[in-house]
Amino acid sequence: MNKIPMTVEGFNRLHEELKRLKSTDRPAIIRAIAEARTHGDLAENAEYHAARERQSFVEGRLAELEDKIARIVGEDEADIRNGMLSVTSPLARALIGKSEGDSVEVSTPRGNKSYEVVTVAFSLTPAKRRRGKARA
Repeated sequence: MNKIPMTVEGFNRLHEELKRLKSTDRPAIIRAIAEARTHGDLAENAEYHAARERQSFVEGRLAELEDKIARIVGEDEADIRNGMLSVTSPLARALIGKSEGDSVEVSTPRGNKSYEVVTVAFSLTPAKRRRGKARA
């Protein structure tokens, strides 16, 4: 698998975009869809269709970003859909002890996948859906 290099600045931009999409764009789109629904027939409602198209784009981008960013957490906190990998997962075990710039290859059901450590950080404060620092 090809690895795409990413700087810390690039990671930070992706993380900020992820936060913006979740906290600002997604709620605004939900409100726009709800508002457009009040305008009657959805089949001919351009406002509704534009909002749904934007929603599709945002959800696709969120999925793309979440696939690139992961966080290693304890077993009780693990939530793969939110990029929070259990410390006992094969990917987390491969990443533990690695430093920035190190690469690992992990066997997955879909074949081998390469990851590069972009940032290693320790936080004493819980982070809501904040992703660790591994990316494919």
